[in-house]
Amino acid sequence: MHIRPVPFDHPDAVKLNDQVQAEYAVRYGDDGDATPLAPADFEPPKGLYLIAYDALGVPVASGGWRAQDDNGENNQDGDAELKRMYVVEAMRGQGLARRILAALEEDARAAGRVRMVLETGARQPEAVALYTSSGYEPCEKFGYYRFHELSMCYAKAL
Repeated sequence: MHIRPVPFDHPDAVKLNDQVQAEYAVRYGDDGDATPLAPADFEPPKGLYLIAYDALGVPVASGGWRAQDDNGENNQDGDAELKRMYVVEAMRGQGLARRILAALEEDARAAGRVRMVLETGARQPEAVALYTSSGYEPCEKFGYYRFHELSMCYAKAL
């Protein structure tokens, strides 16, 4: 496996983002995650987007972080928000998400961020298990889905 940074609008990132959005639609019965995101959100030093490639160069996992500060949606100054963590179904259970998560935490810490935050949903038990086993704890809801009943937010000091 090779993990490398790419722009959020890179064709491989777009492909994986389309796949995760389709999975959200199946799990939640809607059009996916409507959180506003822009490629500039993930440009260093204010963010990073990673893709894991298999031995054949096929993109199989992704994840990114973007700087978030106090914005009136319950974020705190110094937050790094985790976004678009995804592993294609055939590659799940091999530790890819955990490797990407560790790399994103390390990068956010090096960029001066003090807390990693994320929003996931009640219909994503695999994600909840990953985050809680990685030291994330429930926190005040924030962001676009902070009023949605299925939204679950977690945080970890960096």
